[in-house]
Amino acid sequence: MKYKRSSALFKAAQKVIPGGVNSPVRAFKSVGGTPVFVERAKGAYLYDSDGNKLIDYIASWGPMILGHAYSPVIEAIKKRSELGTSFGIPTALETEIATLALDMVPNMDKIRFVNSGTEACMSAVRLARGVTHREKIIKFAGCYHGHSDAFLIQAGSGAVTFGSPSSPGVTKGTAKDTLLAPYNDLEVVTQLFKEYPDEIASIIVEPVAGNMGCIPPKKGFLEGLRKLCDQHKALLIFDEVMTGFRLAKGGAQELLNIKADIVTFGKVIGGGLPVGAFAAKNEIMHHLAPDGPVYQAGTLSGNPLAMAAGLAMLEALNDDSEMYSRLANKTKRLHHGFEEVLNTKSIPYQINRLGSMISLHFTEAPVIDFETAEKGNNIRFNKYFHGMLNEGIYLPPSAFESYFLNDALSIEDIDKTINAFQKTIETI
Repeated sequence: MKYKRSSALFKAAQKVIPGGVNSPVRAFKSVGGTPVFVERAKGAYLYDSDGNKLIDYIASWGPMILGHAYSPVIEAIKKRSELGTSFGIPTALETEIATLALDMVPNMDKIRFVNSGTEACMSAVRLARGVTHREKIIKFAGCYHGHSDAFLIQAGSGAVTFGSPSSPGVTKGTAKDTLLAPYNDLEVVTQLFKEYPDEIASIIVEPVAGNMGCIPPKKGFLEGLRKLCDQHKALLIFDEVMTGFRLAKGGAQELLNIKADIVTFGKVIGGGLPVGAFAAKNEIMHHLAPDGPVYQAGTLSGNPLAMAAGLAMLEALNDDSEMYSRLANKTKRLHHGFEEVLNTKSIPYQINRLGSMISLHFTEAPVIDFETAEKGNNIRFNKYFHGMLNEGIYLPPSAFESYFLNDALSIEDIDKTINAFQKTIETI
């Protein structure tokens, strides 16, 4: 496929936008080459600036679970836009989507809408600190909770240690309150609580990791976190920005039958528009302003366009009792198709999958955390990415991102993808 127009657009963008993109992964730094510029999308397909049609496996990094330009969402946005796009004043629509979201999600009493997953996670941690009157949090290497300072932390020199900033601009003072553990490793978390028994406000975790590829939790891992939080009076935060309303109506809490204290949402809940949210029981949420002293605010929070899009999306998901099993079966078909191809080759691989999230790692050892994900063959992955792109398949441009399937994908699309995969594997 030719990308002459995309190349020209990228050069123009680099003159006025840092790196030519407004989010780093879009720049194709991980895989090389020129990023694709998209003009429009419909259903399971992207249409780029060079006239290419691509089968989409990122779904805008998750929110387009029913496909691009889903008619009920588009119609809701159109109708709402005619009434005004922003007020900074309450609307009944906010209560309507809040009520539906809480009906779908188990274990939550109240929800606060914000504008992004980053904002939701940042606010959830602040709330946890305000409730517990403690300052430290535990996060897991490779889990991404947005670009708030407290989350841009890398491992220190030992397993049980303070983290250090992973980005200039993040202070050492901020980093000292973030403790790091490997994903799926309860022993390290247990040791952290022993080191700081009365200082840890919360654990924040992706219940199914999606930013080191798709990595499901080991059996007992989330249960162990729940037990440790109960023992030490810390709060368990599930970052369900990716998994919320995607893995099940009630997200990972429902699918995995684990109760969190605070849950953050994004992606699907906005129907494709910028939305985030966090939810908890009354006894936690009453600490939040204006009811309580923990401050959080946003001029565009509850924006009527975003609320209309999100409500239309959640209504569609709530009304279709078979959608989640249907989408999981499509993901399973893709998994098995890739597996059949790879089993005929002497290429080491691991495929991780849960629900409609899946990733392929070119490595021999099981991928259970960031360290094992890093052992993948990135040179092979980059060839695989570009080979699939040349066959009309758009995958995440990084070995450390989950694929997100959408329900608009047909069986024919899945089979075409498997055939493209077979051709691509022959070349790498």
